Amino acid sequence: MSERILIVDDEPHIRRILKFLLEQRGFQVLSAADGQEAVQIARSELPDLILLDLMMPRMDGFEVCARLRAEFSTAQIPVIMVTAKGEIADKVKGFQGGANDYLTKPYDNKELVARVQRMLDWSRAQRQANPLTGLPGNQAIEQELQRRISSLMPFAFMYLDIDHFKAYNDTYGYQRGDEVIRFVANLLRECCTEAGTENDFIGHIGGDDYCIICDYAHGEMLGQVITARFDTESRNLIDPEDLTRGYLSSRSRQGGMERVGLPCLTIALVLDPGGEFEHWARVSDVAAELKAYGKSLEGSVVIKERRQPGESSAPTEAAPDSRS
Repeated sequence: MSERILIVDDEPHIRRILKFLLEQRGFQVLSAADGQEAVQIARSELPDLILLDLMMPRMDGFEVCARLRAEFSTAQIPVIMVTAKGEIADKVKGFQGGANDYLTKPYDNKELVARVQRMLDWSRAQRQANPLTGLPGNQAIEQELQRRISSLMPFAFMYLDIDHFKAYNDTYGYQRGDEVIRFVANLLRECCTEAGTENDFIGHIGGDDYCIICDYAHGEMLGQVITARFDTESRNLIDPEDLTRGYLSSRSRQGGMERVGLPCLTIALVLDPGGEFEHWARVSDVAAELKAYGKSLEGSVVIKERRQPGESSAPTEAAPDSRS
């Protein structure tokens, strides 16, 4: 289903022009002639984005935006204010009132469409983000992975899992467990910034599972950077006495206490030279097989599988000198 845009402007010819322009790009268009009608339509139809004129009778754009932000159902709808007024004070007031972007008349049609699409992309990413880490969730991950597959370009897919995370939660509590989840998310961002490229994609599958989709050429190196930093920096999240012992004391399912290793990181790395997969689910299956094997090994490790034309998948342990 195409995304729906609500145009709010008291001038009929402007509504007609914008409606034609946006429908040509495949959007569904709703329209309102004044602010009160705009609030009513936004409440009932919940559009994906609102193009909101500032100067209107009965209720101006500032008041419309304030009312939308005050209600739970409409508070997250992105708003682009469109106005003939270009004063800085008006822009500041608009942003303070909840507008997401600002476009001054007369505007270029290409710029308007570009701003609309950028805002829709941002809004979509916000809706799909994991609330704990702010990283894109499963739907966005699947879409990005399928996009890489369809491009037939080489890529690397990493499935990252924190080993012994349940024991950590049991030992220190869920609040500190959430801190570990956020720590790893930030670590992945930093490592991709320092050792990756601008094309890297980081996702949060859920719980203590993450993924990275990156360039084929540097996937293995990036994995090693991540495990090395995790092993060094995660020590700050463990109590000194447990660090000294080298293990956590966790209650087993039978009710007794057992020794469990300190948290470490397993990275399942699937390297595709291009065109070896047809669907994202197959990449996920291969990564899950590799992850299961990697979790049987000691310490943080990168387990890779390099796809060759016509070959089936098989776990391949990373070279000893690349193990953490």
